[in-house]
Amino acid sequence: MRTERLRSLSLFVNLKPGELKIVDDLLHERKFLKDEVIFDKGDEGQAIYIILDGSVSIWPQGKPVDGHIIELGAGTFFGDLALLDNSVRSAQARAAMNTTLAVFFRADFMRLLETHGLIASKISLQLARHMGKRLRDTDHLAYSSQHL
Repeated sequence: MRTERLRSLSLFVNLKPGELKIVDDLLHERKFLKDEVIFDKGDEGQAIYIILDGSVSIWPQGKPVDGHIIELGAGTFFGDLALLDNSVRSAQARAAMNTTLAVFFRADFMRLLETHGLIASKISLQLARHMGKRLRDTDHLAYSSQHL
């Protein structure tokens, strides 16, 4: 069941069952075939994507030039900055296999802020924690590579 998958996601970990149901009703389920592009580098960011089934490859250069690929599996999310702003995508995302995603559009999140501020604030806090961890991990990697 989709709600159970969402409950295990760090983004929604602090939501009560009724709150999660409200969020679940705002999500749009989309299916992508293997190698289908979900979004391209340079596209306007309009949604965060939650992987329900399958996996997604993130190509930071927008194409496999340097072989640098990030692989994400079920139970993870990507494109999270789109909930906060509508800046352009910094990478390409494509389905690594047949994949089912739950899509949370920025417009729906903004409406959630207006109608259910507490739920939106819980999601925002988890999003900030996730981005902070990612930034710390990136800083740690950069520091480690400078001191090899």
